[in-house]
Amino acid sequence: MWKEFRAFALKGNVLDLAVGVIIGAAFGKIVTSVVEDLITPIIGLLLGGIDLSGLQFTYGDAVLKYGNFLQTVLDFFIIAMSIFLFVKLINKFKHAEQKKPEAPPAPSKEEVLLAEIRDLLKEKSLGER
Repeated sequence: MWKEFRAFALKGNVLDLAVGVIIGAAFGKIVTSVVEDLITPIIGLLLGGIDLSGLQFTYGDAVLKYGNFLQTVLDFFIIAMSIFLFVKLINKFKHAEQKKPEAPPAPSKEEVLLAEIRDLLKEKSLGER
């Protein structure tokens, strides 16, 4: 059972996924900082100095912090757009790489010998006529 688990855990796809999750978490922190420290203050200025994260509605003892929700939704859209643009850029490079024409491979020894035999047989059949 341990060998099977080790084989599973060390497959390329699992390691790629682990690296992707770690990089994604770090990327998420960067985007969250951009949203909280740059975009939210700009939106606040455009809306007359309102701080989105501080928006809340109080009804009795209940406090609905819809500003935090708006902040989270904004984070999601920025992260989703960033990932979309990143994947689009990667796909563009992949397609450019695939479009490069490849030179045909050199014929193998067997192919060369068969071509020589074919040519000799053609010459012989033409010479007999």
